[in-house]
Amino acid sequence: MAGRKTQAQASLYDDVARSSSAVIIDRYSTSFGWATRLLSEPERTHVRCIYALVRVADELVDDDRQPWDPSTRATMLDGLQADVHRAVETGCSANLVVHAFALTAREFGIGRDLIDPFFDSMRADLSVAEHTTESHARYLYGSAEVVGLMCLRVFVAGDDARYDSLAPAARRLGAAFQNVNFLRDLAQDKNDLGRTYLAGVDVEHLTESEKNRVLDDIDADLAAAARAIPALPRSSRRAVAAAHGLFEELSRRLRSTPAREVLTTRVRVPNPVKAKIIARSMMGAHQ
Repeated sequence: MAGRKTQAQASLYDDVARSSSAVIIDRYSTSFGWATRLLSEPERTHVRCIYALVRVADELVDDDRQPWDPSTRATMLDGLQADVHRAVETGCSANLVVHAFALTAREFGIGRDLIDPFFDSMRADLSVAEHTTESHARYLYGSAEVVGLMCLRVFVAGDDARYDSLAPAARRLGAAFQNVNFLRDLAQDKNDLGRTYLAGVDVEHLTESEKNRVLDDIDADLAAAARAIPALPRSSRRAVAAAHGLFEELSRRLRSTPAREVLTTRVRVPNPVKAKIIARSMMGAHQ
């Protein structure tokens, strides 16, 4: 956008803010961190700046090792959202993570239409213990689908026609990622956070049919997203393919894990398997 600061014009403060975002993604997410390394620059830095804000907001409401009560968490979340609004308008913040996010948001046109639904979903975590089909859909949109749309804004770099074409697939990919996490963390979310995200699923007595119903939806979303990956710019294609492959493998492993074990064991993708998936994505990205 004209008159706005790009990475080439970044100040030391901008650089430090962006570096702080990279630290957050490296510490909080192994799989996502691996995938983002496949992004070209400057896309890699911008996606990390988006993820860092998402991660901070999520920790404000979820970190049960903190002594904060729900009222305190709500106040902090409100303050973070207000700071993001100001920073996107002005281009600056004293909060390094917010500052880095705002630089990306201003450059690629990420506005309140995507920012506010995200904060609405984070706020729901403070009051909604068990989701219905309708509230799950709203939560999924705000917590995951809009994050995919934010990243897509970066990937297409102002090409609105391409954004509109790829937006449905970006939403479905975000939904698949989030629902995989909901399924594999089903018991932990219930026991540690007091929440049930998947509507109609009995956390205490998960059955094979319930598990497979959720996985059928996940796999349909992954399949729809996969068809759109070749239409992404080359600078982001292999990273998205790698992330897709990692969650596809998680879905496959959840499918083959008995429902009773899903409730007691967090299904993971071993590092050697991750490496193979990433290698395949790197080779396929040049096709």
